[in-house]
Amino acid sequence: MKKTTILLSIILLSLFPVKADEGMWLLPLLEKMNSGKMTELGFEITPQQIYDINNTSLKDAVVIFGGGCTGEIVSDRGLLFTNHHCGYSNIQQLSSVEHNYLKDGYWAMSLKEELPCEGLSVRSLVSFTDVTRLVEEVSKKAKTPEQQSDKLEALEQQLAQEAGCDGRFIVGTLTSFYGGNTYYFIVYKVFRDVRFVGAPPSSIGKFGADTDNWMWPRHTGDFSVFRVYADKNNNPADYSEENVPYTPENFLKISLKGYENGDPVMVMGYPGRTNRFMTSFELEETTRNNEIAIDMRTIRQDVLMKDMRSDPQIMIQYANKYSSSSNGWKKWIGMNETFESLNVYERRAAEEKAFEEWVNEGGKKRIKRFGNALSDISESVNNRQDAYYMITYLTETIGRIELSTISARISHLIRRLTNPKTPEDKEKTVSAIETSIESFYKDYSLATDIKVAKTMIATLKNRIPAEKLPDFYQTIEKDYGGDIDAFVENIYANSQFVSKEKLYAAIEAGYDLFDDPAKTIHDSYSEAISPYYQIYNAESERFTQGKKDYIAGTLEMREGEAIYPDANFTMRLTYGTVKPYSPRDAVYYDYYTTLDGVMEKEDPNNWEFEVPVRLKELWVANDFGDYALENGKLPVAFLSNLDITGGNSGSPIMNGRGELIGLAFDGNWEAMSGDIIFEPNYQRCISVDIRYVLFIIDKFGGAGYLLDEMEIIK
Repeated sequence: MKKTTILLSIILLSLFPVKADEGMWLLPLLEKMNSGKMTELGFEITPQQIYDINNTSLKDAVVIFGGGCTGEIVSDRGLLFTNHHCGYSNIQQLSSVEHNYLKDGYWAMSLKEELPCEGLSVRSLVSFTDVTRLVEEVSKKAKTPEQQSDKLEALEQQLAQEAGCDGRFIVGTLTSFYGGNTYYFIVYKVFRDVRFVGAPPSSIGKFGADTDNWMWPRHTGDFSVFRVYADKNNNPADYSEENVPYTPENFLKISLKGYENGDPVMVMGYPGRTNRFMTSFELEETTRNNEIAIDMRTIRQDVLMKDMRSDPQIMIQYANKYSSSSNGWKKWIGMNETFESLNVYERRAAEEKAFEEWVNEGGKKRIKRFGNALSDISESVNNRQDAYYMITYLTETIGRIELSTISARISHLIRRLTNPKTPEDKEKTVSAIETSIESFYKDYSLATDIKVAKTMIATLKNRIPAEKLPDFYQTIEKDYGGDIDAFVENIYANSQFVSKEKLYAAIEAGYDLFDDPAKTIHDSYSEAISPYYQIYNAESERFTQGKKDYIAGTLEMREGEAIYPDANFTMRLTYGTVKPYSPRDAVYYDYYTTLDGVMEKEDPNNWEFEVPVRLKELWVANDFGDYALENGKLPVAFLSNLDITGGNSGSPIMNGRGELIGLAFDGNWEAMSGDIIFEPNYQRCISVDIRYVLFIIDKFGGAGYLLDEMEIIK
């Protein structure tokens, strides 16, 4: 039997689930799974109703929202739900001091009031085809990694052509699974006219902010509403006033019946990245790298928040930048804590010891195939780790100076403009320059960036050896007597990039932007970081091969177990149950929260816990309508043991009949190591209850007309 056939058999055998709470399952293989466990848990829906490539199924209602979230279509007119934090950047882009949709919320009361979101797209899955054999055939013909990369790129182009991809509205991507042991070609429809319909104010959609992030109990109404538009033939199209609401192949029904402890639930979505095959060597490297990033972001975020709190305009400009930074910052803090408290390193080391014993027991053939896997990984990690740390230090400090980054972006585009390949290329480049300038300066505070530059340049100087600093530090010592503040002020005083007006004038006058002080800062930074990238990349081939062999060996060693591929932003399904948990001795967390908890957390003196007056009025009046529980309280969020990660944000949580009951939006603090190792006793998915979503739209927002186009089961 050929190696490919053996490996595929191992993978298919490994898909028979042994746990209901763990696993990000590939949808095309659902019918090959033993669905008895789902039936045992109480699911009524079948695998074919979930995923059917030839007929409409649930997968047609679940989409990629933007570049890193999930959304779901909830009406036959293209209405879409996702998280508030997923729509946050688009809401921020549409906001101004006069129309602050982040602070005040927004509800379109007709199609005409729905706001176009420039650059936002939604992707719908078309097909998912196993092409492992084709990849192996072309890879065998390659003699070098470069040749292999070229051949895989050519194969991807061939498959895209055969699938009818146009590169804009129908796109295809060659995607690897199981560390490069399996490949699929995935085709999507791309809808590029997506409009903002509504969202609650941040005091609801972001209630608890950084303090409550990754925490339970949770009381955040983390949702926003958009609509997908298409041309008059219902095909994907660029924005046009002539476009109409998209008629989807399928949309999700919504259930108001709720859930009880132990009820079956499932989530479909696009989990971004897990590393469940991470070795102990990588774990040590990750822990140290997290520490560096946490340290650097703590300092920068303090600078940003001080300015944001002092000026409403800066609050809007930096809201999304700060949120994106702080989300990773807090996650890394939690990861490092749980790595230690849950003995993740020791558990991974034990797995590696078992792997080595299995390899050595298998004779010469197995030793030849898998014997170098762990040593390749460990030696590569050891050789690259210092470079990796330096990359993090530099990117999290000098790399966060906005004036430097925009100088590099615009200078690069202008250089490309001097020698365009075609008239069309020139036109696209001119457009890219204008778009980059307008979008950057809309959300740029010069005063804030100067403070960040001074702080981060000083911070880096105190964190790494002098000989590893970018060479502009020598200029600071030589020409400014070591005065970093004076150096920074001079840079900003003489740069053409400090405002869009000054930059446009410089471009018009033919000013050489490559000699601009901001560009010289970026060049010095690039020169300093380049050797570390070279070291890191030099270890890439050996590390990748070691990881591929380790994963292949693990699949073979654990034949028959439930081993799913790591998340890689492809559609997955996880099933489990509504479930509470106990994080530590004598502490019990119930499986749902109510609006009472919002009022208990209210703190008018803390922006994270402000409560809108209208929400308090509805709470006092118990005006909850059909959305209340039997005890009269209004549900807000709930827990399940579903296996999720970043990218699952906005994913639909469905009951055993495939009806929408909530939106996934977070994990919990006690299992922050979950991307590396699943923790069944602790790991929980936090979701906003769909009844709270509809209550906010209807009772709070006054946009109940939107519910008329949904199919709601009471």
